[in-house]
Amino acid sequence: MHLRALLALALSLLLPLAALSAAPERPNILFILTDDQGYGDFSAHGNPILKTPHLDALRAQSVRFTDFHVSPTCSPTRSALFTGRHEFKNGVTHTILERERLTLDVTTLAQVLKTAGYTTGIFGKWHLGDEPAYQPGARGFDEVFIHGGGGLGQSYPGSCGDVPGNTYFDPVIRHNGTFKKTTGFCTDVFFSQATRWIESAKKPGRPFFAYIATNAPHSPYTARPEDAALYRGKVGTGPDAESVANFFGMIHNIDENVGRLLAFLDAQDLTRDTLVIYMNDNGTAAGAKIFNAGMRAQKGTPWLGGTRASSFWRWPGHFTPGNVAALTAHLDFFPTLAELAGASLAPAVRAQIEGRSLVPLLKKALAPWPDRTLFTHLGRWPKGSDPALAKFKNCAVRDPRWHLVSITGGTTPAWQLFDLAADPGEQRDVAADHPAEVRRLADAYDAWWLSVQPGLVNETAVGPRLNPFAESYWQQFGGGPTPEQLRRMDPTRELTPPGKKSKQP
Repeated sequence: MHLRALLALALSLLLPLAALSAAPERPNILFILTDDQGYGDFSAHGNPILKTPHLDALRAQSVRFTDFHVSPTCSPTRSALFTGRHEFKNGVTHTILERERLTLDVTTLAQVLKTAGYTTGIFGKWHLGDEPAYQPGARGFDEVFIHGGGGLGQSYPGSCGDVPGNTYFDPVIRHNGTFKKTTGFCTDVFFSQATRWIESAKKPGRPFFAYIATNAPHSPYTARPEDAALYRGKVGTGPDAESVANFFGMIHNIDENVGRLLAFLDAQDLTRDTLVIYMNDNGTAAGAKIFNAGMRAQKGTPWLGGTRASSFWRWPGHFTPGNVAALTAHLDFFPTLAELAGASLAPAVRAQIEGRSLVPLLKKALAPWPDRTLFTHLGRWPKGSDPALAKFKNCAVRDPRWHLVSITGGTTPAWQLFDLAADPGEQRDVAADHPAEVRRLADAYDAWWLSVQPGLVNETAVGPRLNPFAESYWQQFGGGPTPEQLRRMDPTRELTPPGKKSKQP
């Protein structure tokens, strides 16, 4: 063969190898999001009573964002995580009353990951819409194993609700459209199903995205008896002691499940190929009675105690464990995973994203990170009212140093200013000493408020007569709502008798 032909052949054989070596490594992604566990609800963060050895170990092996912020409540945080933009631009201003529904005019992270070749699964809590078009199977998830509404057994008038009478033990779960009765404590059920799915989904060249969203440790505070017993008598003797013991017991159970799942990754030789991310969805609830890492307030407020969250990112061989102090947020989750997945984003999706990719910080803790401004608003104004009446109620503006907070305002602000560099516990209002900073941040807030108004698409939405999740359940098993269930779901209508005799499991 001619020398030139031989060289051409050799080059043709080498090119695929070169392309393969140049292609970015795409990890499997395991994302664990807990409900109402706060930043202080880890023993590694200083909690004097709660013990979380497996979470502490994961934390030690991870890049840790120590100034990472989410929304004050759950649906808003979830909508920002899965879209890369503020919840108000997604129509999510509450957790019920149709205002938890993630607008259909948005591309979700799961949809983007699917276009990049990922298999996607969700296990646990969705809480971004219970009507068929809003369900995770229509929003990019291949495998769907969820409860309805915001929690097991929770139902509200309109579109948000779970299977009636569902409980934390042996819950009925909707698995790819079919309801099934499970056995065991809910958190164990979600982790076990995710583990089985990962084992079946792992395939060479086809990474997976597994999203485990526990409803624990959200109220009602119901732990396994053996878990609650670990903390009973250690959290005081007041009227809240039993709730706190169960709250900590539920976190203990999460910790044990995380330990088992990480051991499973080791046994399956998946650890080095899997990015594990662990977060909580808002500030602590019952845990604030014991320890809150020096922060003011808790879930449901715009104070740091309501928005600061854990954010652990472990990918062995790729990310060096350590703290990252940069101001980061839930808005950054979507663009980060899109970049790590090698996803190609359409122009409309790029325009949707407000957050920044965390990849530079994941690779180097002190990578350049320009100052930024973040905005928080609790939402939750009365249904049907003008949002402008609550513009300055339970809201905040944050940059790396300053936190501007208005709790009691309405149409006019009641701004307080805190210098977080000197006062991380937010105890001394210095607004009078720094009027220029107040004005700068207040002007930014006014511009932001104006920008989100077109996104408030659910404010006047009329929900269905009955919760669609419950209706699907009755369609599968027969039966129907009792008068009391109907009253709770549809208080404006006359009561009707229950349907035929139930065949519910």
